[in-house]
Amino acid sequence: MRILVTGGAGFLGSHLCERLLTSGNEVLAVDNLYTGSKSNFESFRDNPNFEFLRHDVTHPLFVEVDAIYNLACPASPVHYQKFPVQTIKTSVLGAINMLGLAKRLNVPIFQASTSEVYGDPAQTPQSEDYWGNVNPIGVRSCYDEGKRAAESLYFDYNRQYGVDIRIARIFNTYGPRMSFFDGRVVSNFIYQALNNLPISLYGNGSQTRSFCYVSDIIEGMILLMNKSGNIVGPINLGNPNEFTVLQLAEKIINLTESKSRMEFHPLPGDDPKQRKPNITLAEQQLGWKATTDLKHGLELTISNFTKRLSG
Repeated sequence: MRILVTGGAGFLGSHLCERLLTSGNEVLAVDNLYTGSKSNFESFRDNPNFEFLRHDVTHPLFVEVDAIYNLACPASPVHYQKFPVQTIKTSVLGAINMLGLAKRLNVPIFQASTSEVYGDPAQTPQSEDYWGNVNPIGVRSCYDEGKRAAESLYFDYNRQYGVDIRIARIFNTYGPRMSFFDGRVVSNFIYQALNNLPISLYGNGSQTRSFCYVSDIIEGMILLMNKSGNIVGPINLGNPNEFTVLQLAEKIINLTESKSRMEFHPLPGDDPKQRKPNITLAEQQLGWKATTDLKHGLELTISNFTKRLSG
């Protein structure tokens, strides 16, 4: 198959491109390189089945492909809060343009949605039938509401035009190729620990997150996309094992043998207090669950960070 991956130069996108190439597909990666980097293609850039196109999905795209994975959107608070208007345009206009392409070509389209659609959840764990607790005018709303609007567009295109859609709500993901300065908690802590810098914790560190290793997420995405039958989602993809941010910091300090100390800062606006996916649907409908434990995943990620920092 010839497969289009928007946001293909990003952290998740590049891992997806690599996995699809390994399965024998042709891959067209599209990215405007706002947060993505062509360095993420290093291990497969010379693959004859791989092609890169620099393009912004807020503008229409005219290509011929057999399937579409839409991952284009800044996913870290540092990036989407810096350019909030562009972020919500990427989610909404990007969805319209990619759905229009899928409709014209009559091909399936996957949407990388997010656990952020649940906002600061009033229930835990979060299941797909929970409508969320989102501030529509807060500093995170460009991303949260942009992704919620995108989901609405996908279902409307499915109902009105019969477009074959698949939607995954992806929870915190980590692994090699994360940007050093993307503001995500895993990359922040690893970078700070490896450089013996103070570990930046916000609030008292009691807020919880569930961390899923990137290869597990990619496997879930592909299973959902390739699943026959009327399974469109949304389906949660994440690791239901829950840790406090303070516990994560302690694990990373121990694994890196860092001399870093904890440094506490005020909690950012609308920062969710809990993140834990209910993955019952993924287990039942896809036969999927995360298999990489946090310690092993962190070891692989730290090794990658160490190599990049020394090179």
